Amino acid sequence: MSEIINLPELSPELRLELEKLIKATDKELEIALFKLDRTEKVKRTTAILLEETIEELELKRKAVEDSNLALQKSLEELKATQQQLIQSEKMASLGELTAGIAHEIQNPLNFVNNFSEVSMELFDEITEERNKKQEARDDGLEAEILADIRQNLEKINHHGKRADAIVKGMLEHSRSSAGEKQPTDINALADEFLRLAYHGLRAKDKSFNAILKTDFEESIGKVEVVSQDIGRVILNLLTNAFYTVNQKKQRNPEGYEPTVSIGTKKTGNQVEITISDNGNGIPPSAIDKIFQPFFTTKPTGEGTGLGLSLAYDIVKAHGGELYVASVAGTGSTFTIKLPVQ
Repeated sequence: MSEIINLPELSPELRLELEKLIKATDKELEIALFKLDRTEKVKRTTAILLEETIEELELKRKAVEDSNLALQKSLEELKATQQQLIQSEKMASLGELTAGIAHEIQNPLNFVNNFSEVSMELFDEITEERNKKQEARDDGLEAEILADIRQNLEKINHHGKRADAIVKGMLEHSRSSAGEKQPTDINALADEFLRLAYHGLRAKDKSFNAILKTDFEESIGKVEVVSQDIGRVILNLLTNAFYTVNQKKQRNPEGYEPTVSIGTKKTGNQVEITISDNGNGIPPSAIDKIFQPFFTTKPTGEGTGLGLSLAYDIVKAHGGELYVASVAGTGSTFTIKLPVQ
């Protein structure tokens, strides 16, 4: 380029223009090289940052996976614990039911045993009388003893059938364990579980007594339900009712008589089962929470908080409703509404 500038035939003006042009070109080339160098540096820096970002993201991805695994494990443990608590609640209900059944069967069995013993004594008396000589025998006494034996046998037969009916009733309830709906006499179911719940509590506390009231609408007929499940709902509500009136009774309020009522009626295409008590009632702060899982107003260790939650789920599974009305210090009324198909 310098050889061209120094050519003798170039005028001074043209040589000056060429020198300016060469300098400008050199400057632009220098700037271009600088930019290229800077671009390369930026690329290298960007590549390094990108690689670090990818590594960081990979570490975060692994951390998220580990967290998900830990959460999944915790969820599985929580579900297992929940199932154990639900099973515990069912076993508690079964315990109440078993105590009631045992008491219900024990009553007729006591009658059977007592009348059997008395009949054996009467049999010995008549045998002794008949072993006497004819002139010493009292035919009137023999007839009276025979009449007593017959009466005792009738009572034994009556109470034996009562025990048989209790066992058959429980077997009938247990047949629905597969979850199949069957035509069920709601009135008979409610009456049966009223006695079972009452005697279940009395089996724990023989000093407990309560007034039992029933108001069954006879025209209801049979309703398609899973009788074992609806029986569990009724048993749970009645057990809670007897618990709260017993708690109130222990405070010895003047003139207080523990009372639990159960009734049924048909309204349109629904059957209503109402269970009422004159116990302590439910505090306003708890009324909206009682159907929530694990919520309980009972002291620690006396309730899992799953009974009403399970009852609510069972009623909902039947397409029905379960709700409560309560006045603190006065009592509560639970209402079960079931559709009539």
